[in-house]
Amino acid sequence: MTPDEVGGYAESLAGVKRKGTASRPAWYVNDRLVVRLHDPNTLVIRVPLSRREPLLEAHPETFGVPPRMEAHHKVEAYLDQAEPSAVRTAIQLAWEMQR
Repeated sequence: MTPDEVGGYAESLAGVKRKGTASRPAWYVNDRLVVRLHDPNTLVIRVPLSRREPLLEAHPETFGVPPRMEAHHKVEAYLDQAEPSAVRTAIQLAWEMQR
């Protein structure tokens, strides 16, 4: 999955707007973060804590939670090995949570 594909999917969701910079774009709904490109290969996606573990268990090659994010409603998605449908599912969860 590419950052452009992420942006295209995020922007297809009602009310999502792109913000951030050219090198670190982010997509928000109602001024609340949905997904952000952390670096060229890593996304930060907000997800409900109750849904985070099932995502990690089902797609361990796609998602991770570094120690700095353990207390937050976030996961990282690794684009070079991500399953696109799993990333879209996480973005959908983030969008639902932020609406």
